[in-house]
Amino acid sequence: MSVIVRNPENQLLLLSKGADSVMFERLSKEGRMFEAQTREHIRNYAEAGLRTLVLAYRDLDEEEYKAWEEEFSRAKTSVAADHDALVDAACDKIERDLILLGATAVEDKLQKGVPECIDRLAQAGIKIWVLTGDKMETAINIGYACSLLRQGMKQIVITLDSQDIDVLRKQGDKEAIAKASCESIRKQIREGKSQLISAKENSVSFALIIDGESLSFALNKNLEKSFLELAIDCASVICCRSSPKQKALVTRLVKMGTGETTLAIGDGANDVGMLQEADIGVGVSGVEGMQAVMSSDFAIAQFRFLERLLLVHGHWCYRRISMMICYFFYKNIAFGFTLFWFEAYASFSGQPAYNDWYMSFYNVFFTSLPVIALGVFDQDVSARLCLKYPLLYQEGVQNILFSWPRILGWMSNGVISSIIIFFFTTKSIIPQAFRRDGQVTDFEVLGATMYTSVVWAVNCQIALSINYFTWIQHFFIWGSIIFWYIFLVIYGSLSPTVSTTAYRVLVEACAPSVLYWLATLLGVISTLLPYFSYRAFQTRFRPLYHDIIQQKRSEGLETDDTPNELPHRVRDKIQHLKMGLRRS
Repeated sequence: MSVIVRNPENQLLLLSKGADSVMFERLSKEGRMFEAQTREHIRNYAEAGLRTLVLAYRDLDEEEYKAWEEEFSRAKTSVAADHDALVDAACDKIERDLILLGATAVEDKLQKGVPECIDRLAQAGIKIWVLTGDKMETAINIGYACSLLRQGMKQIVITLDSQDIDVLRKQGDKEAIAKASCESIRKQIREGKSQLISAKENSVSFALIIDGESLSFALNKNLEKSFLELAIDCASVICCRSSPKQKALVTRLVKMGTGETTLAIGDGANDVGMLQEADIGVGVSGVEGMQAVMSSDFAIAQFRFLERLLLVHGHWCYRRISMMICYFFYKNIAFGFTLFWFEAYASFSGQPAYNDWYMSFYNVFFTSLPVIALGVFDQDVSARLCLKYPLLYQEGVQNILFSWPRILGWMSNGVISSIIIFFFTTKSIIPQAFRRDGQVTDFEVLGATMYTSVVWAVNCQIALSINYFTWIQHFFIWGSIIFWYIFLVIYGSLSPTVSTTAYRVLVEACAPSVLYWLATLLGVISTLLPYFSYRAFQTRFRPLYHDIIQQKRSEGLETDDTPNELPHRVRDKIQHLKMGLRRS
């Protein structure tokens, strides 16, 4: 970053600051007097975990500045497709032949809870990459501080700090430097892959560390595929001295190359491109301004809040939305197929099974509020247990709750429920004398009885599916059922020209009949039995991860807050999930 100023002596100065890997290349021969000492200072600062910058300046004369200003203005006002390239080229012309001033080092401590947050995210099976503008030594120190790098982890370092490259740099042949650099990166990536292959049987973890200059070559079309394969096989990846553009390119490479969902988190203006390129951008508000927050999808105050955003709210929201959508399929199929069976029973004569207002109000008043409560309030386990067992998050990553088998299972449950309701209702009340005077059931009573069974069944079904009850769920579920009876009384009391087939059907026909209440009760119980039996079998013999935790909590065994002491079945489930992650 550079700025041109005029001092009180009317002298034009170009003041520049940046990473050492970029600044040393732009120094003039006369401006390298203290280069060796500055490099040594920077290395010492970086090993101490400090963030370093190099400062340089240059004197400008009036003619040179005016000529450059015209060129720079033309580039800025250009509307061509290569606008950014023109601006960069103009800047490169003035940012050269600099005189080294020195270096700065700033301590930037990790926020509270960052190591623990990264450790929990890693336990959840989330691959974590660090894209930073710091020097390699600083980035490595930060990697150890935040538990991204661990003792015993082997490091694959890709860099262009070699004697051959340094010789070519001194000669100034840019084409030779680019060719040699590309071959060096290709060779280092190949060697890294061979290390991974040879260490597979030993279960040794690897960390990939690459600097910005090497990254610019690794992101070329010829090398990006092999670089991505190497990076994916490593447990941790650190890209240091990365420019904002490189951060965005790496994010795009991971997103497009793997097809996985990517999340980027940053707190500065140099993270904006990365945040916008990722599927999900999380901005951290802080002392570095609000640019990252304004460009992100979510904003948090500290990095450590990311674990709660993902492991707690992410898990809950995935479960709520999955259950809500599957339940929508279920309740509409259960209702719609009773119409189909009735039409088949009536030989497709066009005889309606339900009153028009019954069908209009089904998704508006009688079944809508409980599913909204499910999508807003349901929790399979508490927030404390979500953080204690991070692998719960894998239910969402592996899409266990919204897979095609699960969706088809809920749809099949809806078809089965409609069959049970229709045939149980028709076979139980049609052959019998429905009223005290011996009258049999007519289509109006049959429709009201079937509809009552459907309302009861779908609302009781959601009561079986909910894990976390509040008074709101109770109010919505049982209130929807009660509202059906209130509606039937009020609507049935209107004149026959308005209420048509619902005229006094509850007060005079259904309510006085014991058969109506008995058919409804037994029909609803029979409808709920298949799902209840399936869940009982699954919980006992093939439990999901949250089922095990719920069972331990109900037995009073889930009282320890230490995440390392897990119940035996939980440890087995974790091992199974880890094996699945390795295979994927």
